[in-house]
Amino acid sequence: MKKAVKLSLFMLLAFSLVLAACGNNNSKPAASGGSEGEASGSSSSVKIGMVTDTGGVNDKSFNQTSWEALQALQKDKGIKVEYLQSKSEADYQPNLNQFVKDGYNLTWGIGFALQSALTDIAKQNPKSNFAIIDAAVDAPNVESVLFSENEGSFLVGVIAGKMTKSNKIGFVGGADSPTIKKFEVGFKAGIEAVNPNAQFTAVYASGFDKPDEGKAAAATLYNDGADIVFQAAGGTGTGVFNEALDRKNQGQNVWVIGVDKDQSLEFGDGVTLTSMMKRVDVAIKTVSQQVIDGTFKGGTTTTLGLKDDGVGVADTSSKNVPQDVLDLVQSYKEKIVSGEITVPAK
Repeated sequence: MKKAVKLSLFMLLAFSLVLAACGNNNSKPAASGGSEGEASGSSSSVKIGMVTDTGGVNDKSFNQTSWEALQALQKDKGIKVEYLQSKSEADYQPNLNQFVKDGYNLTWGIGFALQSALTDIAKQNPKSNFAIIDAAVDAPNVESVLFSENEGSFLVGVIAGKMTKSNKIGFVGGADSPTIKKFEVGFKAGIEAVNPNAQFTAVYASGFDKPDEGKAAAATLYNDGADIVFQAAGGTGTGVFNEALDRKNQGQNVWVIGVDKDQSLEFGDGVTLTSMMKRVDVAIKTVSQQVIDGTFKGGTTTTLGLKDDGVGVADTSSKNVPQDVLDLVQSYKEKIVSGEITVPAK
């Protein structure tokens, strides 16, 4: 890699200075995606594109969070933003290349699945700027953002370990990959730290766009006695929530731990015990702002963890999690940040 940079989230945010903007409303819809025109009164000519993985832009997870972050920038800064949705892996390169052909100032690849495609397109187009979430691309025109998912998952594992009534806890991953494995391993470590007698079971789906598989996986876990399931599965995770909601309606006391964003806002706090926050939105806004400001740092990789507030536990956790458990979570967070505890990642 050309150079590696590991900055605190707040240092990154320091680069995000506001450019006042005024202009007219234009939009250019994409055949397989969506767009937002420039904000009213804006003269900005900056265009930023985003390519989703197969989970889709409405996955209620990190694709959706990324798009919402770009929409917020469009509203605040007057830039043009657009996404292209990938229905299969075969769409990755054509979608990325479309933004290059259209002269976009920055093209985002959302998810580790786009690593290979983005690497190829970036090398073929050295004068274009790219950024990627959850993967590191060794190219001078690519900025890569990684997260310490294992650290945030450890904290929700502490919550699950303390709050399970059945002493059985499950995990549903969207795909058996190094990134999703970090969620599983960190979660298991958190459970074991506070409840070594709890039984833990992990199940993986075949992709992030398989809600039926997510529902079936959750059903298996709940049928086996699990009362808490942590899902790190993108759109597949909606099936986990749907299964839990069905069971709640039948009077069963089961929970889901959400991922990436505060999923209690999507599915309700009656079924969402807590959520492991992954601040993809901050990463999207920060790197995109660099393009707006002319300070884009290609060839860098930034990893955001607990010490950067890049991962953590949703603020709404207090609705379902007792204060003594939240205090314990805070204690473990401090030990992880200080280096007293190292959370396994694989």
